[in-house]
Amino acid sequence: MTQLRQEITLLSGIGQLSTTLLGTGLFMVPAIAAGIAGHFSLWAWLVLFIAICPIALTFAQLGKRYPNAGGTAYFVRQAFNKRLEKSVAWLFVSVIPVGVPAAIALAAGFLQQLLPEALNSSLVAQTLTVALLVFVNLAGTKSSGRLQTVIALAIFSLVAAFWWKGEVQVSDVAMPVLTTESMWSIGAALGVMFWCFVGIEAFAHMGEEFKNPQRDFPIAILIGCFVAGATYWACSVVILKYQAYGAAGFDSASIPWLSEQLFGEKFKLLISALGFAACFASVNLYTQSLSRMVWAQAREYRPQSALARLSVRGVPANATLALAVVLIASCLIGEFSGLDLEFFLKLANGIFVLVYLLAMLSAFKLLTGASKWLAGFSLVLCVAVFICLSWSMLYALTVFGLLSLPWSKWRRNTTNQVEQS
Repeated sequence: MTQLRQEITLLSGIGQLSTTLLGTGLFMVPAIAAGIAGHFSLWAWLVLFIAICPIALTFAQLGKRYPNAGGTAYFVRQAFNKRLEKSVAWLFVSVIPVGVPAAIALAAGFLQQLLPEALNSSLVAQTLTVALLVFVNLAGTKSSGRLQTVIALAIFSLVAAFWWKGEVQVSDVAMPVLTTESMWSIGAALGVMFWCFVGIEAFAHMGEEFKNPQRDFPIAILIGCFVAGATYWACSVVILKYQAYGAAGFDSASIPWLSEQLFGEKFKLLISALGFAACFASVNLYTQSLSRMVWAQAREYRPQSALARLSVRGVPANATLALAVVLIASCLIGEFSGLDLEFFLKLANGIFVLVYLLAMLSAFKLLTGASKWLAGFSLVLCVAVFICLSWSMLYALTVFGLLSLPWSKWRRNTTNQVEQS
């Protein structure tokens, strides 16, 4: 078998993207944003959604015209050349040691609360999370899509229950009057909130597995972004109403605190389970996309290698297992090195934004008409965000620079010199 199975439907695609965009963000970012901008964070969510629309639309146009498991790397190849494609592919893979283990650690934090005392440790929880990721991925895209759709519905139900039990009224959703001073706080909040929509680039790797990519892929991106944006905004309304922000403890515990206030202590385990499911859903799509990136590169350049093979379920099983080994090693290093989790996340964010930027640059060259100018506007937005990353963008630039060097050419020249001597 040399082709991935086309099993993703429109509904499962929406479920996968929306849960990926929500992921860990729903349990942290609304409270953090409220702490920065207060009630003006409601405006910030609206501004963010409007800003992300052109980027989402551009990814939708690229995925519609070029559905491929290579994702952004494949778009770059179509626009430029194979050498740059390899650099982008391995740039995306370089997020494994910094970004994915950090997300796994966040998911494991929720899982620990569900484990018995004998297994209640961070490393055990992380190992179990990786094992579950492998199991779900090897089961196939269809099963994974169904699981993430169920998780998405559970998240929406939780936010709806908050609105119902919290007795949200018209006055609670009234947008505050904008002032000159508020613009600064909205801008500061946007710097944090942008990461809630990091995940679209990973979803681009799934385009080849849609049953009808030309029709369903762009619709899934647009609806998935809208659903995630609306959920974040609705959650922020409840957080503002009950003032579950402004203290360090609320940055990661606003949702459990709200649940306890509205439903009582008995819902604590349920919220922990939902928190793990939301974080797991986010990491799951990245695991899928990364394994498909590795498989797509192997299919293109080493078709006889084990990484280029698919299982009977049409899944890049060997690439998934290889990825799992790297994840376990990265989790061990992260656990015993004592490096700050926030540090890893900032490094990963630099890679994600650079991947977005390169995708928009490719779209500006590949697309025509209104889509081309939309890609140009999105490119400007990505450049602005990348500059705002400050020191954390250096990791992405360093990795990309090293990957872009002509290593193959130098190796051939060295080999020729040795043979001649």
